[in-house]
Amino acid sequence: MNFIPVMELSDLRINSHVLVTVGNRPVLLSNYENKISAIGNICLHKAGPLDKGLVNKREGGYFVQCPWHGWEYNVHNGKAPESFGDQQAVYEVRVEGEKILISEKPVIPASAAKHKDNPLEDLSSLKYETGPGTLNVLGISTTNMHPGITRISTSEEALYLALNNCKEQHGAATKLIRLRDLEFRACEGYYSIHERACTWPCSISEMDPKDGMNEVYRSLVLWADIIFVATPIRWGNPSSLYFKMCERLNCVQNQITLHDRILIKNKVAAFLITGGQDNIQQVAGQMSCFFTDLGFALPPFNFVGWSRGWNAEDMDQNVEEFKKSKYIRRSVNELVTNSVSMSRHMKLVDYEKMDSPLPKRKDIRD
Repeated sequence: MNFIPVMELSDLRINSHVLVTVGNRPVLLSNYENKISAIGNICLHKAGPLDKGLVNKREGGYFVQCPWHGWEYNVHNGKAPESFGDQQAVYEVRVEGEKILISEKPVIPASAAKHKDNPLEDLSSLKYETGPGTLNVLGISTTNMHPGITRISTSEEALYLALNNCKEQHGAATKLIRLRDLEFRACEGYYSIHERACTWPCSISEMDPKDGMNEVYRSLVLWADIIFVATPIRWGNPSSLYFKMCERLNCVQNQITLHDRILIKNKVAAFLITGGQDNIQQVAGQMSCFFTDLGFALPPFNFVGWSRGWNAEDMDQNVEEFKKSKYIRRSVNELVTNSVSMSRHMKLVDYEKMDSPLPKRKDIRD
């Protein structure tokens, strides 16, 4: 086998690693515990660059961690931690005089572990549960009320009214998600490292198939025809849980940016916004902009707002006033009617011929 000189021995410091090229292959060259070794530099998960990652010593040896999503490989033998089963390519290393040489081809080929069952297969394959005759309505409550608190959430009460109306007046199948009941990690900003590091399904979902956002992904992307998102107003904005969910929906929008692939098809979104102070239109504007960027269509008059104004500081009366409000019952009913009507129109749209005017990676290449 041919060996390729890659660098001077004196240039490879103890307890360090560098990227070298063997032919056209990127290789991670390491010197840990005075042992020089070489493994493939391309992570077997999503092709992240291992040379940009940290090397940590722990049980089993020194492991390099991919900076994109945290996959690990032993720098000496290329093996992933025992429970994972991946094998990174391993190259033979020779030192001749002051030169470090690496075998032209790996002596151990790379192999990604094959898993019998993929718990995210429905998401990766986009197994939609909607069709011409479905009317699936998803309600998402974003109030962060503690389960032990007995008081009523006005935004969630409005959402109950909407879902009941959908079921009773339109024969819809309904589903309710309370974000506070789900345990899900915040977005970890992989897109900020490299655009291709943001994946569908979400990289966090791949690392933890039990992450609570998977329920949101399945319901919102695959199951729903219509979504109603309910939020309280918090300092002039939607709730913190709402934004936590939206950040994790980056992976849906980024499929458009990266791969020109629209995941949200023929779906309608509308909003229920309640608060002690009046900032309804700003909150509705933010929500409308975000969900249209994902691909949702908005019906005319796409939100219901409830506020008693800036000087309504008697919050002990807010729920009672809400319960008595004829406006709430009427406006929620009309929002549902508008949304169902819009959904029927959206069923006729051929999304295979629809494109998005968002910025896309191909604009840079072109």
